[in-house]
Order: sequence, then C-alpha cells, then structure tokens
Amino acid sequence: MRAKKIHISAILFFLCICFLWGCGKQQPAAKNKLYVGITYYDQSDTFLSQLNTCLREQFDQLENDDLEITIAVRDAAGSQRTQDDQVEELIDAGCNILFVNLVDRTDPSEIIDIAKENNVPIVFFNREPVAEDMMRWDELYYVGADAKQSGTMQGEMAVDAILANKRIDRNRDGIIQYVVLEGEPGHQDAIIRTESAVNTLKNNGIQLEKLGYGIANWNRAQAQNRMMQIIGQHQNEIELVLANNDDMALGAMDAYKKLNYTESALPVFFGIDGTDVGLQAVADSELTGTIYNDKEGQSAAMVKLAVALISGKGLEEIEFQNDRYIYLPYSKVTIDNVDDFMDRKKQ
Repeated sequence: MRAKKIHISAILFFLCICFLWGCGKQQPAAKNKLYVGITYYDQSDTFLSQLNTCLREQFDQLENDDLEITIAVRDAAGSQRTQDDQVEELIDAGCNILFVNLVDRTDPSEIIDIAKENNVPIVFFNREPVAEDMMRWDELYYVGADAKQSGTMQGEMAVDAILANKRIDRNRDGIIQYVVLEGEPGHQDAIIRTESAVNTLKNNGIQLEKLGYGIANWNRAQAQNRMMQIIGQHQNEIELVLANNDDMALGAMDAYKKLNYTESALPVFFGIDGTDVGLQAVADSELTGTIYNDKEGQSAAMVKLAVALISGKGLEEIEFQNDRYIYLPYSKVTIDNVDDFMDRKKQ
C-alpha cells in the first residue's frame, strides 16, 4: 500500500513539474487564419477570370508564417439560387470572409442574412448591390469602379477619334451612324455605360443616328451573332460600335471578319475593361480604344480589406467612400499608351 502511495505521489510530482515548465516556456503565437470563400456570377467572363488570377497572386504574396490563407472558389454559372447555396456551403466549410460577385445585384437578401447570422463579413465586388441592401448590416463592403466614369471615358475617346479622323463619317453626312452592344437587360452598369457614352458624344457636338442595339450578355459569341443580324439590316451604314465590354467589341469585329468586309468598310470599335485580348486588339489597331478596369488595384484592395477585417488591424488606413465603398479609377487606353497597360502583366 505504501509503495502504491509513493508511486502516485511521484506521478503527481512529475505532472506538476511539466505544468510549471510549460507555463514558464513562451508559447508560439497562433496564426491568423484567413479562409476566403469566393463566388462568381460566371467565371467564363473574361474580365472576372483575370481578376481571379490577380486575387490568387495577391494572396500568394501575402501568406507568411503569421498568416495562413485558404481560398475556396465557386462559379454560380448565372444562377442566383446556385450562388445562395454556394454561400451557405462556404460558410459551413469554415470560411470567415466572403467575396461575392452577385448574379442578381437586386437579390442579395439570402446571402446577407446567412452571413449576418454567422458573423461572416462580405466584400461584394464588380457587381454592386443596391444601396438599401448595403445598409442592412455593418459588415458589408463593396470594391469596384464607377460605371459612369467608364462610359464617359469611352464617349470621350470616340469624340477624339471622330474629330481626328473625318473618314469615320464614311458617307459624309455629318452624322455618325452607330450601334450599341449592351451587357445585360436591366443591368445597372450596362445601362449607365451606354447612357454616359452616348451622352458624352452628344454633349461634345457629335450628331448621332442609332442604327441598332443588341443585348449580348458580355459574351463574344453572342455579340458576333447579334452584330451579324444588325449588319444584315444596315450593310455598310454602320460607322461606330460602342460595346459595354471588350468581349462584345471583339465579337462585333468577328462578325465583320466572318462576312469578309474590307478594312476600309469597317466601323470604329470601342470596348471597356482592358482585358488581355482587348489590349492586344488595341495594340493591333483593331479596337480603336478600350477603358482599363483596374483588376490589379481592385484585387489588392479586396485582399487588404479582408486581412484588416479578420486581423482587426489596418482598417483605419483604408480609404472608403460612404464608410463601405472602395472605387478604383478607370483609365483610357489607345494605341499611344497600350504598351504601358500590357506591361502590367509582366510585373
């Protein structure tokens, strides 16, 4: 019996020594863990695909011994119902912050509700929710650009081109016959880009005649098909094509190529976004110009915001508009400066 008591006392003494040694030893600080759930309205969108690449590069550069980063990416493929389910799945998987590129910018209610219930901040990007929805919770943010600025800049570039090259008015009637290719029916950015581009032309004294209008859902193949229909109706009359993004501008060009139009019979084409293929088309003098949508700046802002929200450090250093919006400026791209923007891919 005495031996048993001695044995128990020895074990207790050993455990106490281990405990005291552990208390005296400095424990390593726990890593900050950033688990980002990203859902896109449609990852086949050229601009968003390139933005996703930028985001991954930003996170790769940021990860270190003090910050562990996990990324989960989902493609809603144009379905808001699918996206709602994806957000729930991402939160259940442990995501502590969400990047959401909304399918339907007017219907984020379910996403906001489940994020709020689980206290997971949301950074909306590229497709801006309506202001009322953004006010439903303090942990909702938006990163993107001002659609009106892109349309205004596109209109300004078109004005400059028309004034500098009288051959654009091929029939010499003093009126520019034009076509618009728009992104989505009822989509805020698409409507604003179109209206601001056309109004800028008119406000600068350019007489316009609208020959055609097509919804092409930001898609190159759809733009080609829609443009072929419009060309069939108007033949050689079209002098200017304004497209809400580069893919649709390139689709319009594809239609003319498929119909074997000569270069002298082509209208001038303008896009928006400054995608890799769009920039190359400007460099090749196929697109007269595009508007650069700063994917590098937007992805950097999103990553910085995510780290600040999770770590609780650095949020005061971020410049917001109206407490929760971050807008990156657009830039005009022409043959004269396109190399500067193409060089960004190499940096």
